[in-house]
Amino acid sequence: MMDQSRRPLPAGMAVGGAVAIGAMTAIQARVNGVLGVRLSDGIVAGFVSFAVGLLILIVLVPFVPAGRRGAARLWQGVRDRSIPPWMLFGGACGALTVSTQGLVAGVLGVALFTVGVVAGQTLHGLVLDRIGFGPAGVVAVTPGRVAGGALALVAVGISLGGGVLDRAPLWMLVLPFATGVGIAWQAATNGRLGRQVASPLAATLMSFIAGTAVLAVAAALSILLTGAPEPLPVEPWLYLGGLLGFAYILLGVVVVARIGVLLMGLGSVLGQLTTSVLIDLFWPPQAGPALWQVLAMVAAAACSVVVAVPWRRRRRRG
Repeated sequence: MMDQSRRPLPAGMAVGGAVAIGAMTAIQARVNGVLGVRLSDGIVAGFVSFAVGLLILIVLVPFVPAGRRGAARLWQGVRDRSIPPWMLFGGACGALTVSTQGLVAGVLGVALFTVGVVAGQTLHGLVLDRIGFGPAGVVAVTPGRVAGGALALVAVGISLGGGVLDRAPLWMLVLPFATGVGIAWQAATNGRLGRQVASPLAATLMSFIAGTAVLAVAAALSILLTGAPEPLPVEPWLYLGGLLGFAYILLGVVVVARIGVLLMGLGSVLGQLTTSVLIDLFWPPQAGPALWQVLAMVAAAACSVVVAVPWRRRRRRG
């Protein structure tokens, strides 16, 4: 059971955490994208990223008492089948995320990659909240949340102008959309598992175990079909994707239980787009939107978060 003595995370802090998740996701996309280009295999790059994150968790969990207890409850729940099997596979969508980063982000740039993710994440997040799939339960579809989702989609529409479709194949834009759908489902699934075992750290560990297993099979098939990848690069920063993935998945388990899937996704979008602007300015991609499009996307995403946040009115004294 969850520790009822813990005070819930304030909504403002939770939204800030969602923005931080987006910033880390944008940086991870660029790191994994470059790693995929260097290895000439985005799927193998995704496997390397997830394997690094899993190694960090294997070392960390035994030293954290709450993590050890959560891992024990997780193992017991798997053995007695009190935890549904589908709740264990949130990491499979994480595997899709890092693979897509390796295949696409290095070519499209982080900003254009992000807006494809925005579309899938926003639409699916709204649906998951409405049916009560996430740990926050059924979240009402308020006018603010609908307007926030609509503004996020406006950002997507802006990104597709200026001849972007002429510079990038359609499948490169479809994959980020599928990734966004997967991210929304992963956040809700990991959040529910974290509540079930009363440990965000244990839920994150399970996510990385599932994702690494899926990517190991996918990487093996990729090598069989396309040949061996290039040798692993020696630059340490190219392996930071796993550390960033560990950090934002763990934070996401906490945040989604407080503010729901859609609002977490909108905050993440703001963090992703803002960070991606800086990344693409200093590290221009092979194909991507113009600067005015990126700035307009960030403005639309910022407005989407502002109108969707459940601001509370202060009560008048007296």
